[in-house]
Amino acid sequence: MSRILRACINRSALRSNLDAVRAAAPGARVMAVVKANAYGHGLVATATALAGADALAVARIEEGVLLREAGITLPVVLLEGVFTGPQLAEAAHRDFELVVHDASQIGLLEAFGRGRRFTVWIKIDTGMNRLGFRPEDFPAALARLCALPVPPREIRLLTHLARADERDCPMTGEQVSRLQRVLDALQPHAAFAGAGGRPVVSIGNSAGLLGWPAARGDWVRPGLALYGVSPFPDQVGADLGLMAAMTLETSVIAVRRVPCGETVGYGGTWRAAQDSTIAILAAGYGDGVPRHLPSGAPVLIGGERVALAGRVSMDMIAVDATRLPEVRVGDRAVLWGPTLPVEHVAAQAGTIPYELICGVSQRVPLELR
Repeated sequence: MSRILRACINRSALRSNLDAVRAAAPGARVMAVVKANAYGHGLVATATALAGADALAVARIEEGVLLREAGITLPVVLLEGVFTGPQLAEAAHRDFELVVHDASQIGLLEAFGRGRRFTVWIKIDTGMNRLGFRPEDFPAALARLCALPVPPREIRLLTHLARADERDCPMTGEQVSRLQRVLDALQPHAAFAGAGGRPVVSIGNSAGLLGWPAARGDWVRPGLALYGVSPFPDQVGADLGLMAAMTLETSVIAVRRVPCGETVGYGGTWRAAQDSTIAILAAGYGDGVPRHLPSGAPVLIGGERVALAGRVSMDMIAVDATRLPEVRVGDRAVLWGPTLPVEHVAAQAGTIPYELICGVSQRVPLELR
């Protein structure tokens, strides 16, 4: 079946980006973040393409179950942990690694009373103020985990950076220093697998590992960078040696001749300043194109840049193709991809590239290349 709208996923680009992450953080192990349907790229297909990672990370247990049912055997880390006894039993059955960020999750482990030895990551809140134990509460949490009737297979530590995408912001250095003070106060312990009985630590997300050498740790947790997108607002992925893995492409489904002075689309927000050629493309906010993308935002038809004309509809957008006299129904159009960085489109929409790639809707078929 011919598809007029599709998100094309370049598996070679995913693997290349994994290589780039390893080069940027030499010696660190890589936990590839594939939550949110691998940032819109397809959970299982992406996990398969990233089989060279050391582990995979998802937000919720349902995502991990999908990986296991697809035959993925890499270690899987549940970044939000589990919240009920049945979820903990499922995590044991699937051999997931657990992030523990709240005392109630330790309580679940204390009540579990079975023979499964988990690898547990204790999350320390160094300033994000979202999830994790504050440094002053961490010793008690660690003591409870070490006293479990069935002790963890290994205890590791992680934190999350709040402003690593701001290279001139001191907060990242402050978070790293706060974590280091926690580490300095620790005594060697058999539950820690690092050299000399020290804990294994994960700090860097994409921005952290690419922009802050001191904020990497033993494990890095790239998400956005694996998909070829820059975490920094003043750069695109190619500037960092990354390859865009997604191309959101569609087709021209109609060509209209609009006389000078007439309007296009809902609300009549775009008015032709001359006799114009308007191409209608099969893509709208029902597919993940943000409704607030303004007139003038770029689209490519046949590799040539044209401009959005009027409001985004649920299933369609209109573009001013007057400069393309040969535009025809069936012509290929690119909404974002290697030749039109999603970072640029997101800036036009007043949002971040995460929202665009994660927001590609389920009705848009994924084509693997």
